[in-house]
Amino acid sequence: MSRVIHKFTRTVPHWQPRITPVRLDAATPQQLEALKVTPSNTKVSDYVLVLAHDPESLNARSPLFNAVMYGKDGLDRAGREIGAIGASIVNRCVYCAAVHAQRHAQLSKAPEVTDEIFRAGPAARLGARDQAMFDFAVKLSQTPPAVGADDIAALRAAGLDDLEIADLVLASAMFGWANRLMHVLGDPVRVED
Repeated sequence: MSRVIHKFTRTVPHWQPRITPVRLDAATPQQLEALKVTPSNTKVSDYVLVLAHDPESLNARSPLFNAVMYGKDGLDRAGREIGAIGASIVNRCVYCAAVHAQRHAQLSKAPEVTDEIFRAGPAARLGARDQAMFDFAVKLSQTPPAVGADDIAALRAAGLDDLEIADLVLASAMFGWANRLMHVLGDPVRVED
């Protein structure tokens, strides 16, 4: 038996899909190509296996996701994770928040940042740079048209340059979309004994 999890945590829950994931042994050549499955790479998440039902979209989504979250220039990985976490907190996506909080803690070596975010939500109090990025991601996720010149000025005052700001926008926006996919396609669950 499993129970849907509603509390934010850095412990990544199991994600239980509502749509049967594509089985690798029954996947079409187009699905396998979109999944980038090779003999040495057969570990694919249930989430991505669900997305593989539409291989054309998955073929576009995966490179975009990788470019946004793992780009070499601009905002560092920990900053991009702050954008993902801010969006996931607003959208109440427990699974995405856990995955990206865990990554942020690993990258930044500062688990107290996500502890504070999970404790206080959008009211979290963080160091100046993290605060500016988190506040921006939250505001962008709550009401995109409300973001304006003052918000960009706050990011610049915290030391972000234009490329870093663009990366933060992309990471936050990516998770506005990803969170909605996760919510509709499945649930974060705790498997109980």
